[in-house]
Amino acid sequence: MSKPTVRVLALLELLQSNGQLSGSELARRLEVDGRTLRRYIVALEELGIPISAERGRHGGYRLVAGFKLPPLMFSAEETLAVSLGLLAVRSLGLGESELALESAQAKLSRVMPVALRRRLVALRETASLDLARARAGTSVAALATLAEAAQVRARVEFRYRDPQGAETLRQLDPYGLVYRNGCWYVSGFCHLRQALRSFRLDRLDAPRMLAERFERPADFDTLRHLRESFARMPRAYPVEILMRAAREQVVAVLGEPLGLLAEVDGGTLLRASTDDLDWFARRLCGLPFDFEVRQPLELREPLRRQAERVLRNLGQEEASDHR
Repeated sequence: MSKPTVRVLALLELLQSNGQLSGSELARRLEVDGRTLRRYIVALEELGIPISAERGRHGGYRLVAGFKLPPLMFSAEETLAVSLGLLAVRSLGLGESELALESAQAKLSRVMPVALRRRLVALRETASLDLARARAGTSVAALATLAEAAQVRARVEFRYRDPQGAETLRQLDPYGLVYRNGCWYVSGFCHLRQALRSFRLDRLDAPRMLAERFERPADFDTLRHLRESFARMPRAYPVEILMRAAREQVVAVLGEPLGLLAEVDGGTLLRASTDDLDWFARRLCGLPFDFEVRQPLELREPLRRQAERVLRNLGQEEASDHR
């Protein structure tokens, strides 16, 4: 390694270790003149290392705040957690982040001991996560802007396209973000509708923060709001099903509920709506507990067809066993 290269690296180490140093002090420690020092500074900047220069009696050179990172010292468990997180991010529809993911994986590999690196590579090459794949691409910049706005309580403005393609200009007080069933959503108070609303990020364009600030309701739960919004969406058939089981058991079996759940005498009442009675009947037929259809009466026919199909298949199996 040539002497200039060694000194450039030494300059980086000095800036990392000492915060701000004057030009004369840096030149003295590196044993170079001022012109050579400035050449080394330019070399670091060309490598993408941001350096701030301040003139005056108390001026000097320092790395831009936030550039220096602490040493990465991961335990085996932490390595596994980080690697799984990077795998999961690939499912979130952030197409612009693919290069960043590869870069993050490479940086992790470089700083890890050989044994941990071997585990990370093995996990990346052999593990798959069965997550809901993104149904539409989402802008990383839009996601970051909305997340920052929600954190600092700043109103945002964007153009939004509804499912039919009609556009409206919206101003929103963003309360939070949710990734659900392959799509990113932002929920908050919409000033156009003067009500709580949720918006799919792949349908909004160029969100920007405004000067106005807002107060977020202390008890607002973004995920719960989104689930309840979907359950209340008007569809062709309102549904009421009495589940002969405790609410906790219903939630454990259904995963994400089909609608709103309420504990009542005799079990748990499911209130929902659907445009597809056959689909709803198939979901109900997989339940391990009894249930009663309260409405709509039209749901009973697809349930009957499902039951007849099962009995028919069972009869065919019994017939083949006696041949």
